[in-house]
Amino acid sequence: MTAILTPPTALRGTTTTTVGTPDGPFTVIEAEGTVLASGWTELASELTGQIHPSIRAAAFDPAASSVRPILDAVSRYYDGDFDAIGTVRVRQASGPFRVHAWEVLRAVRPGAPVTYLQYAERAGNPAAVRAAAAACARNAAALFVPCHRIIRTDGTLGGFRWGLPVKQRLLDREAGRAPLV
Repeated sequence: MTAILTPPTALRGTTTTTVGTPDGPFTVIEAEGTVLASGWTELASELTGQIHPSIRAAAFDPAASSVRPILDAVSRYYDGDFDAIGTVRVRQASGPFRVHAWEVLRAVRPGAPVTYLQYAERAGNPAAVRAAAAACARNAAALFVPCHRIIRTDGTLGGFRWGLPVKQRLLDREAGRAPLV
């Protein structure tokens, strides 16, 4: 993986870094060693809108920036250590259900995707399938909060902000299947 530093985002005290991955360019916006947003894009502008306004309004200490451990976790993930992403701190904000649902997403094991219904059940409200799906859709920290591990009840992929081919390759990789390029 090659790191490409991009111009600073409009968020005070954050660092934006793009690295190459087998699934394409992957950009991370971090502050103080914590992921605020990430995804398979070279454009930070595609990520900043996903960061909650309360976080965008914050000022972070640039001296506390620590992107290297985050990038190391991405590299280890792509080398087959799928648990590496779970060690990375993430900061997202929303209502209580969504924040809890994001925490639940981090507990979904690699190679063992769950359905939106199972995800809603794990989040404590089996009737909240749409709210669980919305938590996936509003997840700003792709990969680190692995919303790609949630699939439809019929086994099809459902949606994914970064494209279904990326989602399929992530799931294949985690299941021990060689991803089709």
